[in-house]
Parts: sequence; structure tokens; C-alpha cells
Amino acid sequence: MVGVDGSPASEAAIKFAFEEASLRGASLIAVHTWTEVYLDPELNVDRIAFDTTLLEEREHELLAQRLAGWQEKYPDVLVTRVVTKGRPVRALLGYDEHAQLIVVGSRGLGGYHGMLLGSTSQALMHYALTPLAVVRC
Repeated sequence: MVGVDGSPASEAAIKFAFEEASLRGASLIAVHTWTEVYLDPELNVDRIAFDTTLLEEREHELLAQRLAGWQEKYPDVLVTRVVTKGRPVRALLGYDEHAQLIVVGSRGLGGYHGMLLGSTSQALMHYALTPLAVVRC
């Protein structure tokens, strides 16, 4: 399983995940999460109601763009695409029991610039039951 957020670290994780899936003769679950924008300090409103259909469609397109070319390079790897609204850690842990390996990228944004692990990879390290590979770009 690979977590995909569209960042350069995510691209490195996708490459690693396809390579591992191919070597293992395994399929790949590509998980992408998204959230809505909730706070608008100008209006002092907690939530802004809007139709999320376009946003969700855009997130499906983003995942398709990030996976483009990889399936052609690794035709032996069957890919299941998952796009879901919510937090990345929760979504990835939801597929934990179906994976041999969880692959995520790390930008090191979990508190101090330049840290080896970001907040998502740190949380997965503590809660995932499956081996975790953190790929730096």
C-alpha cells in the first residue's frame, strides 16, 4: 500500500511501492485522502458549506495523474485506487490488514524542518501492524 499526496516525497514513495509490489508479485493499494477547507477568519465562521463534488473529482484526477505511467512501467502490478475524505493516517490504517508493506513519503514537516519523519510517518510507525517504509525524496 502506498500513501499518495502529490508531493515530491509522494512520487518517491510511489516509485518504491511499485518496485516492491513487482518484486513481491503483489498488488498495490494507492490511497489518497483529501479534506475540505473549514476556517475562514474573515467571516469568523467555523464551517463554510459548499458542494464538494468538484473537489472530490479533482482529487480523483490528482491520484490518476500521480499514478500515470507507473502502471505501464509495471504492468504486472494490479493497482486499486482509493480516494477518501479524511486524515491520511486513519485511511492508511483502515487498509493495514490488507497490506504486506505500507509505503509513505516524508517531507519532515512534523514540527521541525529537516526532521527525518513527518507526522504521518511517525503516527504510522506507532500504530501500524504492517511493516512501514518511509521514503525520503
